[in-house]
Amino acid sequence: MLHQFGDPRSGLTYVERPAAFGIAERDGKVAVVEVDRGDGAPYWDLPGGAIDPGEDEAKALIREFGEETGLRVRLGKRVVNVAQRFLKDPRSPVNNRGGVYQVEIEGEDAALKIEADHTLVWVEPGEAAVRLRHEAHAVAVLLWMRLRNAA
Repeated sequence: MLHQFGDPRSGLTYVERPAAFGIAERDGKVAVVEVDRGDGAPYWDLPGGAIDPGEDEAKALIREFGEETGLRVRLGKRVVNVAQRFLKDPRSPVNNRGGVYQVEIEGEDAALKIEADHTLVWVEPGEAAVRLRHEAHAVAVLLWMRLRNAA
């Protein structure tokens, strides 16, 4: 089942954008990336992003996680399938669509991190759920918390 978030704005056509995101835990905290585009309005996202041609969700998530955080991860259980409508920039309405996965940290590799505007931040899961930019990410963290507590 796919859970759609983000009310469409009238007059915009949203481009479907396959994507995958991950939830990594360390010492009871989850990894988020603070994205600062230099406009004075940084925001938090789950690590992950668009699936490039020739990739599946697993390959894209592992690549994106490394590029944004410098962490090497292994894909775990799928938490939820989500879609999130948003404006990537004022002229680019997109609908990110794909899985959010639990990921296991295998190590760190600073050479993987190439996105200078992304900073890895470890936060309490509840704080992440409140502060994440996308509703889809917030709901995924809440569902992950329920799954983790049920185990």
